[in-house]
Amino acid sequence: MQFGGNKQLDVVRLKSDLAAAGVELLSAQCAADRVRLQYSPNDIVTFGERSALKRAIASAESLYRFFSQIDAQIKRHEGTRK
Repeated sequence: MQFGGNKQLDVVRLKSDLAAAGVELLSAQCAADRVRLQYSPNDIVTFGERSALKRAIASAESLYRFFSQIDAQIKRHEGTRK
């Protein structure tokens, strides 16, 4: 199976990478939920390390953009199958 230009797509590796990423994302979500449930947004902003918060926000925004692209692609594929 071809992907992009001449790059050979390794489907087995892609599926493995997606499964591993899913586990890591679930772990990150659980960590964020622990903080969210234990501290108020005001406490986080007041006492949290600003640079760590900005890095976390940038990571979350990047993930949102990436998965929004994937979601849009899924919707396009589902629309063509009807």
